[in-house]
Amino acid sequence: MELGVTPGRGRVDEGAVVLDRDARRELGVEVGDWVLLESDDRRAVARVGTGDAERGHVRLPERLRRNLGVAVDDRVAVDAVDVTDADRVTIALPEDVGVEEGVGLHVRDALVGRGVVDGQVLSVALGYGSLPAEASRQVPVRVTGTDSNGPAVVRDWTAITVDEEPAQGLTDESTDRPAVTYEDVGGLEAELERVRELIELPLQHPGLFDALGVDPPSGVLLYGPPGTGKTLMARAVANEIDAHFQTISGPEITSKYYGESEQRLREVFAEAEANAPAVVFVDELDSIAPTRDGSGGDAESRIVAQLLSLLDGVRDRKRVAVVGTTNREHVVDPALRRPGRFDREVEVGVPDAQGREEILRIHTRDVPLADDVDIERYAEITHGFVGADLEHLVRESAMSALRRVRPGDDLEVTPADVADVDLEVTDRDVRDALTGVEPSALREVFVEVPDVSWDDVGGLEDVKRRLRQTVQWPLEHPDAYERVDLSPAKGVLLYGPPGTGKTLLAKAVANEAQSNFISIKGPELLNRFVGESERGVREVFSKARENAPTVVFFDEIDALAGERGRSAADAGVGERVVSQLLTELDGLETLEDVVVVATTNRPDLLDDALLRSGRFDRHVHVPVPDEEARLAIFEVHTAAKPLAADVDLERLAGETDGYVGADVEAICREAATAAIEEYVTDARTLEDLVLTAAHFERALEVVEPTTAGDARFDT
Repeated sequence: MELGVTPGRGRVDEGAVVLDRDARRELGVEVGDWVLLESDDRRAVARVGTGDAERGHVRLPERLRRNLGVAVDDRVAVDAVDVTDADRVTIALPEDVGVEEGVGLHVRDALVGRGVVDGQVLSVALGYGSLPAEASRQVPVRVTGTDSNGPAVVRDWTAITVDEEPAQGLTDESTDRPAVTYEDVGGLEAELERVRELIELPLQHPGLFDALGVDPPSGVLLYGPPGTGKTLMARAVANEIDAHFQTISGPEITSKYYGESEQRLREVFAEAEANAPAVVFVDELDSIAPTRDGSGGDAESRIVAQLLSLLDGVRDRKRVAVVGTTNREHVVDPALRRPGRFDREVEVGVPDAQGREEILRIHTRDVPLADDVDIERYAEITHGFVGADLEHLVRESAMSALRRVRPGDDLEVTPADVADVDLEVTDRDVRDALTGVEPSALREVFVEVPDVSWDDVGGLEDVKRRLRQTVQWPLEHPDAYERVDLSPAKGVLLYGPPGTGKTLLAKAVANEAQSNFISIKGPELLNRFVGESERGVREVFSKARENAPTVVFFDEIDALAGERGRSAADAGVGERVVSQLLTELDGLETLEDVVVVATTNRPDLLDDALLRSGRFDRHVHVPVPDEEARLAIFEVHTAAKPLAADVDLERLAGETDGYVGADVEAICREAATAAIEEYVTDARTLEDLVLTAAHFERALEVVEPTTAGDARFDT
């Protein structure tokens, strides 16, 4: 049967292909069976790997595609095949690779477990004799015969014979192997498909547009946070279609001499036209083509004008595509963003958990991972991490593994010694690396990824239930809300006395919903300069949208959004901040998968406009805990503490009427401090260090309830 070719994903095994379920059923093969792949003039044997492909397609690793002479979207014939163990295999090397004694053994070690068939081309990492020792140098070899004259598998005992005649038409292409392929782009499948549609089709099949009587797209603008893979994606497409890649960067173009910058731009486009098909890549477009609003200089305006002229001429330059990237699309001159220039704009956003897992598997495919490393778990907890951050995380994990086996300064290590070292990246290495890597997408506003679950919140069952309904359910079950045509709440206001657990509840709901968590302290956004406070609010919500699903947490929102018109002491800053908050909550730009949670112990100070439906839809009162709730809080805070037999938590809960959660935590802390004091002063043994009822009695004498004597918090 014939199947379309798509690129591989994640950990790529050159000797394995991935078929869709229907194709496996029709061919009668399962994972681990062998199939024969045939293109126009080449064929190969490969094992069926785990995973699933698109219907009617087969996923082929990049080297296997090259060895078969096919590109993405080409078609190959796939058939089930029976293989035998090979006793002898004959191979031919490229003309520019010398034949040395013992090279057959090296090739056999590289091919053990691989399927071969007469005429098949395979890539082998040859680091032998006069050949370079770098394992990344993949040398193609051609199978010229097997003892069974049919498909066979190379085993440990297989004898490899090197043909004296070199392989005709086979050259060592290892030195110019594409640096980036589709297998290196993870978590961007939808974006990559759009970019391929806008670049591959015009460059490889311009006749299709002529047949339709329309002009092909002339330019594509990729925008999104730094490190998400915009440049990587453009290079991958250019490499896969074997197009000339021409790069334009700001410092290389800009010149102090009049007219020289424009001349350099013209030269780049002329060279691209001479080497068509070509991709002209404009990195950080905003740096060389900012908006011409009078704030820039004459040089920037001339560069923008020249770029506009060149883009208008791209339609006459057949098989030349222009790709621009920026993480500040609002700064790019509007004239560049109209149809006919940068026709399409593709957002390259922050990857979700599934995308992060794919990226991690790509960057760890050549890394020796220990069995205790759970890639899926790390993908779930790396909120806000972009591709560059995840690559940095893998690199730091490898450096942590190297530190364990790093030789002393006085020890000279040979390559042979390095080969004998058992290098392996363990879960401890990844955890250590994770503490030093910050997520780029949330760096300006990021505080922490909550490590708080509902189990850490004692009592407050009704409050937790309402938070699940308002925040967690819309993020976890969007299909159900769409089914009943229900729009999720945009904001939740938690109000109540200090210390009742409002902040803890917000962290728990963000963690349980597997969301990013942006924590904003009210006074942090206030700035004496006009417009700066409003800009801070806009940036917070912009980051939240980019990193959705997100919980935006405003602690002590009364300090930021007090009632308008009450005071003129702040020169109107507070009023402008409230207006900006109102705009963000229910303005023209909708909040998709973004929930705002705010806390206050003075709801009477908040502006009434914030509290209406459509903004902070749900008002949840977090009360002073009753006796049952206090018992649950005591159990949470003493769960890991050694308690003596005379400690009665139920009695303590009954004696602490009016105490809030923070007070109960303080009591447990004071009791633990008293126990340590006795341990130190009385020189007791560590086994005798337990918390007794007397310690808790001393703590009750020290800690007073937060709400005592405050009529505002009477329940």
